This record gives sequence, C-alpha cells and structure tokens, in this order.
Amino acid sequence: MKRITLIPWLILCAAQIASAQEWAKATLEKSSRHREWVTVKHDGRSVETFVVYPESKGKTPVVLIIHEIFGMTDWVQDLADQVAAAGYIAVAPDLLSGMGPNGGRSSDFAEGKTMEAVSHLNPDQVTADLNAAADYAVRLPAASGKLFVGGYCWGGSQTFRFATNRGDLAASFVFYGGPPDKDAMARIKAPVYGFYAGNDARIDATIPDTITQMKAAGKTYDPVTYDGAGHGFMRAGEAPDAKDPDKKARADAWVRWKGLLSK
Repeated sequence: MKRITLIPWLILCAAQIASAQEWAKATLEKSSRHREWVTVKHDGRSVETFVVYPESKGKTPVVLIIHEIFGMTDWVQDLADQVAAAGYIAVAPDLLSGMGPNGGRSSDFAEGKTMEAVSHLNPDQVTADLNAAADYAVRLPAASGKLFVGGYCWGGSQTFRFATNRGDLAASFVFYGGPPDKDAMARIKAPVYGFYAGNDARIDATIPDTITQMKAAGKTYDPVTYDGAGHGFMRAGEAPDAKDPDKKARADAWVRWKGLLSK
C-alpha cells in the first residue's frame, strides 16, 4: 500500500517546531468557548477529534483543521479555538488516533516520535479519517452545512490533497504545503487559497508549476507569499520569541483568511 513519505521539506518543517508549547496551552485554557473531545467512528477506527464552538446565536460554518506533522499539539488546539473565536465551528481530528503506544494518539507518543508516525500514515486512511470528521461536523445541530478545510505544513499538503477527494468543500486553505498530483487536480471543485512563507524556497519552488497546472485544469488557485516569513509562521508567529516577519505574516494571513471565510 502506498504511503506518505518523509520528503525533505517535511524535515525542514520538523526542524522549526518549538520543543514546548506551554504558551499555546496557557492561551487555550483562558478561553471561555466550549471545547470538547469527541470520538468519531468509521470502518473500525475511532478518531479522537477536538471540537470548539463559537459563541453564536445562529448556525455557523465548519472549518476542518488538519494538523502539522507533529500531530495534535497544544498549538493546533489553540489554533482551533482562534478559528472558533472568528465565528466558526472548528473540528480538528487527531490523525494519529489508534496509532500510538497501546493504541493511543498523538499525546501518547514519546517526544519527537510523532513526526515519523505521521509521515508513514496511509493516505487512504487519512482521507477516510478526514471524511468521517467532516461528515460528523456538518451534521452537528449548530452547523450551517457549509464546510471549509485548512491545514499547516504536512497538513497543508493534506488540505490540498483533500480538495481532490471531497466535492462539497466551500474552499480549501493551504498553509505552506505542497500540491497534490497533477492528474488529481481535475477532481478539485473548491477554490484553493495558498499561504506561503517568503523564506521557504523548497515549498515556494512548487508554486509556479502549481499555478500552471491548476489553470490548465480550470481550477481556482490563489497563492500569497509573505515576505521575510519562515515556514510554519502561523505557529512561530504566535510564540513568545516570535520574529517580527513571522508575527507580521501571521497577522496578515489571519486578516486574509477571515476575509475569505466570510465570503
């Protein structure tokens, strides 16, 4: 069975992860929004999924969040809460569910081991897990039925790939991830919006061909590159020791993302 391999740009992504994310955990714990872990079951699998609800009077769209190669970290949960703060139901499945020691998930791996595990996930299983989480989310009583997807690093690539496998997406938001196979682009129905770092040559090198290929397939692809930022700026730009270019890129990306979500 074909597997997702650990290619060099993932190694680059891994090199830039913070060793601890206590700051993200602390931010999340201050939130007043309702958050919970739910178990989404499909095909004999149980996918532990983090859900955060916005404080809203009416039904709201869903944003499916695909985590980085580091698994379901405190930062991903923090990010989900921020998406909920913007007015959306955030749903973030832990794609390492059942894959950890003793059948555990991301939090059960030894430090530094999640990257290898995520890199060896079966792509068909990833798609099935994401579909199950999305199906669960859009059926929530508080959901409007509108579905978006956004992911980061490895999750950015999976976001682009998921757009080739899910026909009811309103939009796909790819944060510094690579494109899917050229032939698969024909199946994409939703617009794809890219968020890239200026100092990320390996990923940025994929953009020109992706523009050409998506245009040839008749698809909408709108990439924006944030000058001076490094790979992973959505996380790095929030950290206490964030560099100014990453802070700015993160802030500008949030403005753009919220604007696109509200269309």
